[in-house]
This record gives sequence, structure tokens and C-alpha cells, in this order.
Amino acid sequence: MEAGEGITEFVNTVVIGGGQAGLSVGYCLKERNVPFVILEAQERVGDSWRKRWDSLHLFTPAIYDSLVGMPFPADPYSFPSKNEMADYLESYARHFDLPVRTGVTVDRLSKRDGKFVVSSGNRSIIAENVVVAMSSFQCPRVPSFAQELDPGIRQLHSVEYRRPSQLQDGDVLVVGAGNSGAEIALDASRSHKTWLAGRDVGHIPFRINGIVSRLFLVHFLFRVVFHRILTVNTPMGRKVRQNVFGKGDTLIRIKPADLAGAGIERAPRVVGVRNGKPLLEDGRVLDVANVVWCTGFLPGHSWIDLPVFAHGEPEQERGVVAKEPGLYFVGLRFLYSLSSAMIHGVARDADYIARAIAHSRSFADAATVS
Repeated sequence: MEAGEGITEFVNTVVIGGGQAGLSVGYCLKERNVPFVILEAQERVGDSWRKRWDSLHLFTPAIYDSLVGMPFPADPYSFPSKNEMADYLESYARHFDLPVRTGVTVDRLSKRDGKFVVSSGNRSIIAENVVVAMSSFQCPRVPSFAQELDPGIRQLHSVEYRRPSQLQDGDVLVVGAGNSGAEIALDASRSHKTWLAGRDVGHIPFRINGIVSRLFLVHFLFRVVFHRILTVNTPMGRKVRQNVFGKGDTLIRIKPADLAGAGIERAPRVVGVRNGKPLLEDGRVLDVANVVWCTGFLPGHSWIDLPVFAHGEPEQERGVVAKEPGLYFVGLRFLYSLSSAMIHGVARDADYIARAIAHSRSFADAATVS
């Protein structure tokens, strides 16, 4: 956006978020000649991946990590690093010349005179359509009793954790035993005595990088089960969706034997603080020097000033918000299927939304100001 005071422009469609979901929507809109712009808060496309912990690799092989129109440049059955994924997204935006504006944080989404108003500082965009292309993982969630821990204990949320060198000498407690917690616990255990607190979320009963997985299981799991069977249209899918929101994800890469082999001690839930130290559900108190909170995120939709939420979640069907025609969501967990928040699953949701926008009304004469 140009420098100046109170700048207002008009664009048919604004896509908020320049990650895999936003770029996928952008590709599909461009294919249909819909005028649009993508707003990304980070300074570079892909930075949301670059800023995660150093040892992170995707849970899906490269064959399932491509966005529509551009294969992922790696061995099909390798597991890309977070930086490889970030660079791929940046290359994707450049290759298709998608109109991404980086470093733009949206402060408020509202409506005036029947049009959406997307506000960022002293700049506003008036739009016919808005696509919120952001994941469900925006605002770090930490229990309220965390502030009662001894100030000498170093606390990090998973979004802040990068590498073991951030941790001070002494034991580490990782709170939350899902995929992020298990991965970070393994990482920390290289140099620190590590505890992993939380209930057992279960695990996939095979190695996703094994030969059998390469030939059959991974394809069946990601392409068939996650993408076609577990959807909001099937009884099994609806049941799994309830479990996903209520209990968290099953471990994909790590097995209990991996944790035990690394010397990681399992512990029950952390329920509070006693004498400045973490208190476990069984009454034990852990004397640790570090706590890494892998306790999830809140959606972070407080900037959306529209009555479209129920119990913290947007009321939508396949990303379409009936209460506010022209408002759409992409990238949310289980938006349509279990694969909706995965790289290989977002294209279907993006195409569905782009078709809805293209068919909703004529946009040929929509004013667009660069």
C-alpha cells in the first residue's frame, strides 16, 4: 500500500494470510480472473515456517507437500525441513506472480454500507469478498497458573522454541504430549534431562518413512483416509472431527519407544503450581529449570468484528459463511476433511471457495486501485 494518511482502496477480493492456504486461494482466484490481493503479516512469504524450531520436518512426504500447479522440488518420499517448505512457498508466490503484500497486519475486519472493510493501521481496503486464510493456530495458549511459576524458571511456548541452546542448565518439562510436544521433547533431550507431561494421545502404528509406508500406507492414509473418508459428510468423519477438537492429534512420526529410548520421563498432566514449581495431577512437584508449553493455540479471531462466531469458531459450511455473504474461511482444522489443514488437502478447499466467489456475482466492473 502507498504511504500516506487514511489511504483507502477498492479490491474485489482480499485474502488475509499468505501461507499455503492463502497462496492456494490466490492461485485459484487468478485462474478465474478474479481481482484480488493477499495480505501477509510476516516480512517474507514462508516466515511462519522459518520461525519454527530448527529440527522440524514435515509429517508428510514431499509428494504430498505440493500446492496446485507446482511440484515440490525434492525426492517424493523425503520429508522436507521447515526451511525447505518456507522457500517453496516463497517460490510458489513468485512463480505465479501472486499479488502478495508482506508486512501487512490486519487490525480489524468490519462492514460498512454492505462492503467489507479491511483495516491495517491508517490504511483500509474496501472489498466485496474476504477470505480469512489462516490456520486455527494463531495465539499461543498457556494456562493461567504459568505466571505463578518461580521467575527463575525459563518459560517458552512452542512458538518461541527454536533449539536446546535457548534452555538454561537443569531439567526441562515439556507440557503437552501431542506432536509438537513429543518432537520438542526429543530435541531438548539431546542436552537436558527432559520430562514430557500430558496424556497419551496414541500413535500411528507404523513408521511413516518405512518401505511399506512408501508403497502403500502413507498414500492410503493421506490420500484416502484423511482426504476422502474422514470428511464432514461421513459419520466416521464427523466423529473424528469431534475427537480432533476435543482431544488433539495422534502422534504421526514419534513412537513411545522413541521417547523412552531418549530417556524422556513421562508424567501426568500439569494442574498447577506449588512453591513455585509445576504440580502434577498425581501430586508430585517437579524441580525443573525450564518449561516449554506445547499447550496449543487459540484461533486468534478477535480482530474480526462481525457476528459470525459460535463458541469461538466461525459458523461456516465448507468455509462459506451464510450469515455474512462474501466472507470465507480456508486453512482451519477439519474445515471439510482431516486433510484441510494439511498441505495436500488445502487445494480442494481453496478451489471450492474460489468457485463460490467467481459464481457469487459479476466482478468484471469491480474497481481495483493498486
